[in-house]
Amino acid sequence: MASRPLCIINAVGLTPELLQHAAQTASIGGVSAWTSPVPAVTCTSQATMLTGLPPSKHGIVGNGWYYRDTSEIRFWQQASSLIEGKKFYEDFETAKMFWWFNQSAPVRYSATPKPHYGCDGSKVFDIIDQTSCSLVEKLGPFPFFTFWGPNAGLPCSRWIAEATALVMREKKPQITLAYLPHLDYDFQRYTDPKIERVRELDDCVATILNAAEQINAQVVVVSEYGLTPVTNPIHLNIHLRHAGLLKVRSGPFGETLAPGDSLAFAVADHQIAHLYIRSQSDIDRVRRIVESVPGVAAVVDPRDLQLDHSRSGELIVLANENSWFTYYYWLDEMHAPDFARTVDIHRKPGYDPCELFASSKTRAIARLIQKKAGFRYRMDIVPLNPRLVGGSHGLLASSKDQGPLIIGPGILPDNMLEFPAYCRGLLQS
Repeated sequence: MASRPLCIINAVGLTPELLQHAAQTASIGGVSAWTSPVPAVTCTSQATMLTGLPPSKHGIVGNGWYYRDTSEIRFWQQASSLIEGKKFYEDFETAKMFWWFNQSAPVRYSATPKPHYGCDGSKVFDIIDQTSCSLVEKLGPFPFFTFWGPNAGLPCSRWIAEATALVMREKKPQITLAYLPHLDYDFQRYTDPKIERVRELDDCVATILNAAEQINAQVVVVSEYGLTPVTNPIHLNIHLRHAGLLKVRSGPFGETLAPGDSLAFAVADHQIAHLYIRSQSDIDRVRRIVESVPGVAAVVDPRDLQLDHSRSGELIVLANENSWFTYYYWLDEMHAPDFARTVDIHRKPGYDPCELFASSKTRAIARLIQKKAGFRYRMDIVPLNPRLVGGSHGLLASSKDQGPLIIGPGILPDNMLEFPAYCRGLLQS
């Protein structure tokens, strides 16, 4: 007798505490808090869930890291080959819907966001659709501007849910992986976000549940982390620059970080940061400088967190629960790089939640008029005000009720490392 298909829904930011507002999701099965890796961020958590390996083995040490061979800091890379280790879904016919590391993934069906870039610097938003289901033709264009940026919100999750349901009904894959991101956005924007966002997520889950029922699929819901309120942004790179360790290059578009010329710099990723230090002789000095920064909880060796991989920094910095790390390195806003005021997740040398805000609707409208008129323009609408940010993540949850969860049948794992074995058990039962 063939095993039942399995659908895994990644409900980003959902916690046991919030689940009381998501009745349809809660009805799927048993509920358990579980432990994420550190950093508790999207790319690292997903890689751990998919491989059952810690970051020291799968190599995804954050949402981004420093590439020593090219002296570049790169965030949000999508190549499946970046994950070192076998993904459990490789043994099954799989549909991977917007989970990360989706480009060239060894799956039968996939869909992931990917703009087109023109030689003149222009960008056309689109997705890579390898489902053979003509998703854009049937559902309309993917609402890219709600996937990230000042307008990020429900439409992206709703579109992904509908696309996932469509693929499940038409292709009936053995495993379906669906990524629903929008709950996360307001929980980063505000210290007290509206519970309505949770109910919206619940409705998106219900769309997929309906399709799962039609193909007799088992359903598991996971989340990667819980978010915690924050009030204190920490500018590690500015402290390192004052100490003479960080170097920049000045130019017509502002200052850019020069990591290859720096003795030390931080790659900030929510509430953790990698410290890359050129010389072993400077490690103790850098540690002392960073430990003295208000809001820093600890500076530790990567081995202490199972982050001892060649991509990691020489040291790892952890923030206090109410603090988070910016990537900022300029001493005067007049010298900030031009991309700092834009939504540019690939050019910034660190994570920037200020991209969830707009400094001026009037400015945004003016820039759109310039774009439609065919003029060169810069969408410089992101405020350089990190105190706007209301929530963050990256640390292990201080309370199980406020951390990540798993919902599903059978005996649930209490650690993301055990997820592949749990899924194989469901598929083989």
